[in-house]
Amino acid sequence: MQSRYPLIAAVAAFAVVLACSKSSSASSPTTGTPADSVLARRADQGRILGSATAPVWLVEVSDFQCPYCKQWHDQSYDAIKRAYVDSGKVRLAYVNFPLSMHHNAMPAAETAMCAAAQDKFWPLHDALFATQLQWEKLPAPQQLFDSLAAAAGVDMGAFHKCVSGHLMKATIDADIDRATKAGVESTPTFLIGGTMVTGAQPLAVFRQVLDSALVLARAGKH
Repeated sequence: MQSRYPLIAAVAAFAVVLACSKSSSASSPTTGTPADSVLARRADQGRILGSATAPVWLVEVSDFQCPYCKQWHDQSYDAIKRAYVDSGKVRLAYVNFPLSMHHNAMPAAETAMCAAAQDKFWPLHDALFATQLQWEKLPAPQQLFDSLAAAAGVDMGAFHKCVSGHLMKATIDADIDRATKAGVESTPTFLIGGTMVTGAQPLAVFRQVLDSALVLARAGKH
């Protein structure tokens, strides 16, 4: 279901939340931790894809264990990345929203964010969705997650320290809080300009919303 929603300010807030703080005395824009928390700032930046000058944000609010999130990833993500992100038109940001009904969603999110601290978020993003059916029902999925991280080329020593210490949990909790305050109730949800799109809608829906947002951005209307 696609609906208009007063989220222009919310999307702008997400952009600030996800961008790295440029002030050495400021707090991390996602976690609220001191800005010298290099790990948190690297993780924030690592889950943003695209040109800093792109006029439109596409904020993906997602759960790695959600089957509909996987459906969107499998059916639409690559096409949107090629047509809009790689071309410099759109900046894509991932916001974690692990649902409590998915018992492996939080460890998957922690895995992805610990990889993000090493600039490996997007390889893990793709790998977690590609293998979702393998790990979704595992009682202890971390060994499989570790293998995905190793395949992506992360420094496993730093990765294990991050995961075992739950160093990204505060960041993920902040994602959940801000997404909830922005009106997100389910996954996947997408914030595009002033529009909220809920669910794994067909690619044509996203093209229409993105193209409209780009027209408005170029006209200086948002």
